[in-house]
Amino acid sequence: MTFQIELINWYQNNKRDLPWRHTNDAYIIWLSEIILQQTRVEQGLPYFNSFLENFPTVSDFAAATETRVLKLWQGLGYYSRGRNMHATAQNVVNNFDGIFPTRHDDLIKLKGIGEYTAAAISSFSSGEARAVVDGNVFRVLSRYFGIETPINSPAGKKEFFKLANELLYQEDPATYNQSIMEFGAIQCKPKSPNCGICPLNQTCFAFTQNQVNLLPVKLRKAAQRHRYINYFICEKDSEVLVRERQAGDIWQHLFDFPSIETLEEVDLSSSSFIEKVAATFGANAEFTPLMNKRHILTHQIIHIHFFMLKNYIFNFGKQKELNWVSLSRLNELPQPKVIHDFTTGYLLKNGMA
Repeated sequence: MTFQIELINWYQNNKRDLPWRHTNDAYIIWLSEIILQQTRVEQGLPYFNSFLENFPTVSDFAAATETRVLKLWQGLGYYSRGRNMHATAQNVVNNFDGIFPTRHDDLIKLKGIGEYTAAAISSFSSGEARAVVDGNVFRVLSRYFGIETPINSPAGKKEFFKLANELLYQEDPATYNQSIMEFGAIQCKPKSPNCGICPLNQTCFAFTQNQVNLLPVKLRKAAQRHRYINYFICEKDSEVLVRERQAGDIWQHLFDFPSIETLEEVDLSSSSFIEKVAATFGANAEFTPLMNKRHILTHQIIHIHFFMLKNYIFNFGKQKELNWVSLSRLNELPQPKVIHDFTTGYLLKNGMA
């Protein structure tokens, strides 16, 4: 039990003062857990505060429009998380009388809540004895016990979940879970951990065997796909044409601009690109390059060119996802971060629309 007690003692002396640690309200804990998935605490904290301010109860969240939820989520990435949260809030209102569940077996059935999140919410809200296993826990266990099974393999997940549950401190599972996660976040960090001051260093396999930089082991991910999206800015009467992205691709239900996607970086003198622009926007369309951006997603690298478009003839009316809006209205709509940065950092500064 020394391992568990050492972690808890370390936690009591070193834990960060975070707002969701001062409550056992399952709704508030759920907000923090979903927002902090794939997100550093420093980045996620303002979003947590904003969501809690705008939606102080799960009923408030459920009553919001998806557009408002996605606007608040803007910049966090993985926008399906925001949509799943909205669906879950409505589920809780409709099927749990507006009371956010605290039992693991109820939580696991909610959209966007997996094994880790269900364990975390049930543990932190009601003290249910469920081990949490996130990236921080994988790293601590791998290094301390010298486990070389890849953490992102089926065998690795099974092995680590089994060990985590065997180690769970039954007398206070919530504090133990918080302790091992926090330990991984600020002591047993991915890179350059300060092992010299670690209370577990004398019994840590990775430290004593000089393998700290080799553990945990991860299988290599598939290569990222490169995409080339060319956006065209159309102005009319101080408004700009925007498109609501549809299902089946990245940025579902976020707003960007009319575009042409190509297989490679565009050559502005290329006849094939000029023909594509003419086929989409009319033979007299004139386009002027504005700026380029590169946007990195988990599985894709998006190479973006922005163009100003003049003399276009395009039957916008037949495409319900296209609308004319002022820039002030556009700023109220949820956009991919790269589009929002362009809108606020270029269009507004240059007095367009």
